[in-house]
Amino acid sequence: MQVDAVVLDIDGVLVDVADSYRRAIIESIERVYGDTIEKAAVQQFKDAGGFNNDWELTYAAALFVLAGRESTVADIAAFTDAIAERGGGLDAAEAVVRDLLDDPAEDRVFDAWNREQLRDVFQTLYLGTDRYRDIEGGEPPFTAPGYIHDEPLLVDGETLSALQDRFAVGVVTGRPAAEADIALERVGLDLPAEHRFTMDDWEEGKPHPAALQTLAERFDAERVAFAGDTLDDVATAVNADAADDDRVYYGIGVLTGGLTGDAGRQTFANNGASAVIESVTDLPELLDAV
Repeated sequence: MQVDAVVLDIDGVLVDVADSYRRAIIESIERVYGDTIEKAAVQQFKDAGGFNNDWELTYAAALFVLAGRESTVADIAAFTDAIAERGGGLDAAEAVVRDLLDDPAEDRVFDAWNREQLRDVFQTLYLGTDRYRDIEGGEPPFTAPGYIHDEPLLVDGETLSALQDRFAVGVVTGRPAAEADIALERVGLDLPAEHRFTMDDWEEGKPHPAALQTLAERFDAERVAFAGDTLDDVATAVNADAADDDRVYYGIGVLTGGLTGDAGRQTFANNGASAVIESVTDLPELLDAV
């Protein structure tokens, strides 16, 4: 793992989003439908794959809630396992619901499923009233302070300096560009636009390898480490390594997101992680050790 470039995820790696993005997922569904999922279920959707976009995770979880009103739906573990078996992501969640319900019940669920409303509520909860106006360009549906202010930093300046002194550093994140800018400014990581990929920069999203490969090319790097807190992050590195014969990519699992402790370490290892660290602050030491 003698790398010459390091790429970082933002959520769960540079900032803690347990009380911001993940809280917004749960409360958006509650506000729209009067019922929601448990906090732990967010990680089960993440582990199913294909939910790097938290709006889409919200839509899928809302489908689970709505389907539960029509029949005895499998529990959340069985539901997310079924999503994983279909390849993960929102399309798979829709397919699972269609398989579970008869035609009239299916019609009722999808008629009630309002992705636009869920997104508006999510953005209001997350951004707050003023930032919603600035970023979304309109009036929010209600007044909110914004959970974006409840994101403790997971990295310090010393760690970022140690990485930037030794390696080319980039970011690949599922955040929209404006929200990525806010987080990067807070942590003090100043990167040129060409050294980061956000939701706005590529259609496929993780775990598609295109963004990671493109950064490797821009850095003229031969060996790239990608540190992230989800299985999709590790899969992005695994997929890049399989797709790119000219370079080597390492996926490094970080235990400050939804996957934690010994169980999280094992889950990362079982899914192709080259290494697992407790925190991104351990990354310079890891790379020094190898």
